[in-house]
Amino acid sequence: MQKLTALILTLVLSGCAFPGVYKINVQQGNIVTDEELTSLSEGMPRSQVHALLGTPLVLNPVDLSREYYIYTFQRRGGEIKEQRIIVYYDNDQFSHYEAQLLEETPAY
Repeated sequence: MQKLTALILTLVLSGCAFPGVYKINVQQGNIVTDEELTSLSEGMPRSQVHALLGTPLVLNPVDLSREYYIYTFQRRGGEIKEQRIIVYYDNDQFSHYEAQLLEETPAY
């Protein structure tokens, strides 16, 4: 009985410490390309911007003049890369954007 318990305990502990555990790529948020951003033009209605870029990830309920498109990517448990785009509106019309884009948009 003790040998069986020791064998089961050894198998359980070795399973927890196995170094070859598979880690997946994790991507979250809106993938927005430079081409999509250049197709924005001043005076576009908010609905047209949403049709082009998608629904923003973060909305500020206090200040509706800004919308945030954020994209994060983590390759197999490594460093998290982040892309941020802030879209500005003036009376529900697109005015301009600020972008901090990744050099390349990694995907699966």
